[in-house]
Amino acid sequence: MNIRSIGSGLLALGFCAAVFAADLDRAEVEKRLAAADKAHPADLRRKDLTDLDLSGLDFRQADLWGADLRRANFSRSNLSGLNLDLSVMTKINLSGADLSNTSIFGVSIMGADLSHANLAGSRIIANLDNADLSHANLAHAKWGADMKNQPMGLMRVSLNHVNLSGADLSHADLSRGLMRHANLRGSRLNNAVLSSVDLSGADLTDADLSGADLSGSHLEDADLTGANLAGTRLTGIGNKSTIKGLDAAKNLQSAIFD
Repeated sequence: MNIRSIGSGLLALGFCAAVFAADLDRAEVEKRLAAADKAHPADLRRKDLTDLDLSGLDFRQADLWGADLRRANFSRSNLSGLNLDLSVMTKINLSGADLSNTSIFGVSIMGADLSHANLAGSRIIANLDNADLSHANLAHAKWGADMKNQPMGLMRVSLNHVNLSGADLSHADLSRGLMRHANLRGSRLNNAVLSSVDLSGADLTDADLSGADLSGSHLEDADLTGANLAGTRLTGIGNKSTIKGLDAAKNLQSAIFD
């Protein structure tokens, strides 16, 4: 290969990089955020913000609907109360971010880092498979399927193979969700609604399930060793012998079976 062809190849690569670059850089995003208010939010709607470092910023006065946020760094940023419906968030970094009361519908958040994030009161129907939600706050989160509004078939949250160890899911609604092989070790699920959830193969070791509703859930090969089952509703779960560690659960005598 001669020098000219090598140079042409490098130019082509540079052209491709330019074509696929984000629409804005961090400085421009900060400029738009600084000029925004409630009546005139920063226009980031449908913008390509892939791979940008946007950590530590306040986006509460921004419009991010439908934006491409793949692999972007939003760690410690404030996105509380935003509508992030139809955005693309695969492998996004939201560690330590505030997403309380946020709406995220019809989105891919697969492989994302949401460790220590605040998701309290959020409404999410999305694919979060393989995401890291360790020590996240999902208290009172509304992630259950809305059975009155399913025009395109069953839309539900997918949390297969997620890390929810040490997370707070107290009073959260995850009904009809998919949580196969989820890591819920030591998580707080007291008074959570987990009815008809697929928890097959899930690790619920030492989890607090007191007062939780797991009626009709799939618990085949799920591990309940050391889990607190005080007042836990486990009706309609099928064959109890397929559950691991059930005899080693705490307060088993007060759990509610058929």
